Amino acid sequence: MNTTDFELYNTTASASASIVIRSYSTSFGWASRLLDATTQAHIARIYALVRIADELVDGPAEAAGVDTATRAVLLDELEAETSRALQLGFSTNLVVHAFALTGREHGISMDLCRPFFASMRRDLEAATFTDAELDEYIYGSAETVGLMCLAVFESGMQREAGERELLVAGARSLGAAFQKVNFLRDFACDHDDRGRAYFPGTEDGLTESSKTAVVASIRQDLRAADASIPFLSSGCRAAVWAARAMFAELTDRIESTPASELMRMRVRVPNPVKARILVRALAMRVVR
Repeated sequence: MNTTDFELYNTTASASASIVIRSYSTSFGWASRLLDATTQAHIARIYALVRIADELVDGPAEAAGVDTATRAVLLDELEAETSRALQLGFSTNLVVHAFALTGREHGISMDLCRPFFASMRRDLEAATFTDAELDEYIYGSAETVGLMCLAVFESGMQREAGERELLVAGARSLGAAFQKVNFLRDFACDHDDRGRAYFPGTEDGLTESSKTAVVASIRQDLRAADASIPFLSSGCRAAVWAARAMFAELTDRIESTPASELMRMRVRVPNPVKARILVRALAMRVVR
């Protein structure tokens, strides 16, 4: 084996993942810059696979005219390629290869990937959800991603069982909060363009009462995550706090926006506000 060629391939694959997170995510991209270079690369690899799958379901693939049945086949193939790469340590798909590098190093297996792809598959068709179905969907689409990131953050750490359980619960809660925020932020597009009603009772639209209930559940998830953040290692604590703070800010803005407007527009956090959050997080990292 020519190790130099393999190292070049790994470097190229990792660079591809970094391009994806820089291009698609301001919040996660900026927050991840508070991590050391190695950890930042691992998080970018996880994000890139998740993003590519999401874009396959209802992004560029749909815009390119790829029909639903074909997108389902492509999603199955992406899942199969991910499984194969985790076994072999190689993929011709650079994003999948990059993810496999991280997965193999940190013990991320198909036990987390399968639920993720199952949730992505639910988005191929217009759908409504029961409470149980929504919980299952959120676990697959978001909580698993939090657990993947936690596997990276906890690399080499020795924990007592109670601490470990707290961190796992926090990672899942933070992932759930992020997903629910995204549901509210993207409500207009999901409901009107894609026929999705993630929250039971919103099939006919978002009301003030339904919005209030979701915001309350988001704040509950954030509180659960807050209990775990102090136990994270100092190398990742500021970055996780920054991401959490950005989504808390977005939650505040959603809460103050009438439900009727959320049915027509997408609420955003201005970049200067995100920058101020990053400055605070950077100060936390300096004084840790």
